[in-house]
Amino acid sequence: MPHLIDATAVSAAIAASASVRLLDVRWRLDVPEGRPSYLAAHLPGAVYVDLERELARPGHPEEGRLPPPSREELERSARRWGVNEGDLVIAYDDNDSVAAARAWWLLSARGVNVGVLDGGLRAWVAQGYPIEAGDVQPHPGDIVLGDSEPLAVDIDETARAHLDGVVIDVRSAAHYRGHATGADPASGHIPGALNVPTSAYIRGDGTLESPEVIREVLRSAGVDVRAPIVLYCGTGVASAHSALALATAGITASVYAGSWSQWARDRRRPVAVGPTPAGAYQGW
Repeated sequence: MPHLIDATAVSAAIAASASVRLLDVRWRLDVPEGRPSYLAAHLPGAVYVDLERELARPGHPEEGRLPPPSREELERSARRWGVNEGDLVIAYDDNDSVAAARAWWLLSARGVNVGVLDGGLRAWVAQGYPIEAGDVQPHPGDIVLGDSEPLAVDIDETARAHLDGVVIDVRSAAHYRGHATGADPASGHIPGALNVPTSAYIRGDGTLESPEVIREVLRSAGVDVRAPIVLYCGTGVASAHSALALATAGITASVYAGSWSQWARDRRRPVAVGPTPAGAYQGW
């Protein structure tokens, strides 16, 4: 199935089959708890997914803020969501599909037939499709996840990745340059990384740009799409969205899941600041 599904196709899939499971992945950095918004309005039959507890696992600070769950942990969550073998899973959110892409990244690697609702809740409502309120508690599913891991790299692989490939920091220019402070102990970027914000792939209505535009964004940033590509962000969520965008353009990329929240906590790792990949070294 395609990685992205528009609202019309989602509505048709729901009408045609009972084997469609909708996942509401409402999450954002400034409002990490999406359940209240979910309870107020969601797609009919959609199950709420807690990104920080089900699409991540509790970890030590040195692992980053949102380390991916194990296969067993993700399988337990998917069964709680009511996902059965052979189901079509469609994830969505209310923030330009950034959080929903995390579900896509984790589940697609495990063999689940999963796509993302292009434009999310906003697109669904704009098309005039119905919404409902309240909680949905489905019967437990029987899905068995595959053993293949998501395309991910660790901190040491990321440190070397720019030598024979491309490292892309998908955060805003302010975070990349070290002008924005946050929850992490250092500001700046990984030396050698280019800056291509994931927002560059998003249209004003929250839908994803065309494959042609995505490829042009990368070309303009100096990215060789034939080389191995590693993506990182603050916590490993926005980088999954960039992985989704690249996948729609036929480009494979790995995600550094620990992302800046791990790198910035390791005092052995250099920090660059400024607008260029090499930047200027910033000490601790």
